[in-house]
Amino acid sequence: MNNFLIIPSIDISGGKTVQVVQGIPELNCAEYGNDPVETAMLWRAENAKIIHVVDFDNSASHSHINFDIIADICDSVIIPVEMGGGISTLEDAEEVFSLGVYRIIIGSLIHDDKKSFSDILSKFGPRKVVAAIDTVDNRVVIHGRKSDANISPVDFAFELKAAGIERIIVTDVKRNGMLAGPNLELTKSIAEATGLQITHSGGISNYEDLIETSKLAERGVDSVIIGRALYENKFPCQKIWRVAESGIIN
Repeated sequence: MNNFLIIPSIDISGGKTVQVVQGIPELNCAEYGNDPVETAMLWRAENAKIIHVVDFDNSASHSHINFDIIADICDSVIIPVEMGGGISTLEDAEEVFSLGVYRIIIGSLIHDDKKSFSDILSKFGPRKVVAAIDTVDNRVVIHGRKSDANISPVDFAFELKAAGIERIIVTDVKRNGMLAGPNLELTKSIAEATGLQITHSGGISNYEDLIETSKLAERGVDSVIIGRALYENKFPCQKIWRVAESGIIN
């Protein structure tokens, strides 16, 4: 299967590269290096085609302490960088794009302030704005994955599609950073119901998980975000981007 994108994740907290388990910094926040820019350059050297960045400080307190680092990441690699975390107004979106970010990821704002979300989507378009659906026990969660949005993932996905979103990042929070295997049924159900482009996130623990996820490509799941498994060398060969591109994964 060709053109299945493997997207390395760089979670940033306090200026450092971390892996936040289940999306909760207080639960378990393992450091994987002091320099997110070097991390980004490493993944680029490994042939990654896009990098996923989450700014946990901006998400938690609207702090911009990592913005210079994110700008440096964008300057240091020649591939697109997508960023999520704390984007809650049109002005926020404009500032993040000014860092050199290729596209932004919107989560809680879609539920909290539909007008601001609509303003952002109208200005930048669906190629530049991606929606995040985070779930716990088949319920959408928001606000740093701490609050129940009182809607199912599939129903929420249909709302996003009606609003003009074309791509969704789907994460089962309980699997995120746990190396417990991906919840592919969740991702598959959203892809089949909506026909949207889907990026799977969470739970990839080894090469077999990656192969199983890639089998959903015909359903519209064309990419996967991987964090902890990459940092902890859970693959027999870290040149997995080249494997995906060669058509070996099928």
